[in-house]
Order: sequence, then C-alpha cells, then structure tokens
Amino acid sequence: MSTETHTQETPQYDLSALVVPLLKGVIYQETDAGLWNGLLSLQPRVRDYVAVLGLELVLDEAEGYAFLRSCTETENNDAPKLPRLVARRPLSFPVSLLLALLRKKLAEFDASGGDARLILSRDDIVELVRVFLPESSNEAKLIDQIESHLSKIVELGFLRRLKATSAHQMTTFEVRRILKAFVDAQWLAEFDTRLAAYQMHAGMASGAAADE
Repeated sequence: MSTETHTQETPQYDLSALVVPLLKGVIYQETDAGLWNGLLSLQPRVRDYVAVLGLELVLDEAEGYAFLRSCTETENNDAPKLPRLVARRPLSFPVSLLLALLRKKLAEFDASGGDARLILSRDDIVELVRVFLPESSNEAKLIDQIESHLSKIVELGFLRRLKATSAHQMTTFEVRRILKAFVDAQWLAEFDTRLAAYQMHAGMASGAAADE
C-alpha cells in the first residue's frame, strides 16, 4: 500500500500579474494573500520593472499594503521628463480636512494599543469635522455634504465602507492604514498648525456665505 502526500502549493505569479494590479491601485495583504505573497517573493524584480516606467514601489509589510507612486524628480535638468503615469489629484478643502482628522484619529488609536482596525460610524466622522466647517442650520444638508466627501475618500482608497448587518445598523467605515503613507509623522507633528489654518479657512468661508 502506498501513501500520497498532498502539499498546497503557493500560486506562482509573473511580473505582469503583479504589476497590472499595482497600476490599477493598492494591493492589500488582507484582500489577496496569494497576490501579496507573490509580490513579496518578486519584490526586487517588480521594483526594477516599474522603475523603467518612472515609478517606485511602496511596500509596508507591517501594515500589509503596497502601491506605486511616481519617482522623486532628480535635479538633472538634462534628463528627459517621463510622462506621469500616476496622476496627482487635487483635493478640496473639506476632503483634505477629513483626511487630516482621520490620520490624527488613527495615530491616537494606534497609541492606545487598540485593535488593528479603526472603525468609525458616519456620526463619529461628522462630529470630528463639524467644528471646522461653516455653521449650518440645515443638519440634513450638512450630513449630505459630508457623505459626499466621504464617498470621495472611499474612492481614493483611504476609507472602506463596511456592509451593514441589519437594516437599522448605522453606516460605518474602516480607516485604511495606507493613509499613514500619505500623511507621515512629520506632517502629523505640524497638525495643530495646520488645523489653525483650516479653522481660519472655515471662518473665512462662513463669513463669505453670510455676506451673500
């Protein structure tokens, strides 16, 4: 009688199977462990490949995400300028403010030693940003505006809207940890100064609205 040993093989990925998803967006370990492991094993080749396209791989093993961004421009004026494959997206004041507040909340959450995932309800986020926005007597309109900004942040990949388990459950969001890659520790250290500028901006916007 013979015995057979069954081993589960790790899927093999070629460069195109890794680079194409990266060009489309972020690769998360929790979303696709197989793709993530393939990226880890071929990381040097991926870096060399995307460098030809004027891109660099940002990979955080601790947080479990990877994405591409444009290489830092060199001071060599004679070097030909490559077209930008990863577009820069200008953000509105409310979206920038929300991202700043969410990044600060994530830093506080990490410092508290809580769970790995920061989950906030829509009402939690509304209260975070309310004090920095022009006063509005129309609560429904304010919430609709913030919902619109939240949808933009979900589209950018910094928030993930969670599915409700019941019809009465409040809308909740997971703050994606990739936000730390775009709002770094130095930026966060200047947070109070930036918030003062945000409040001034909000005050000016409120005054302008009142004059209309």
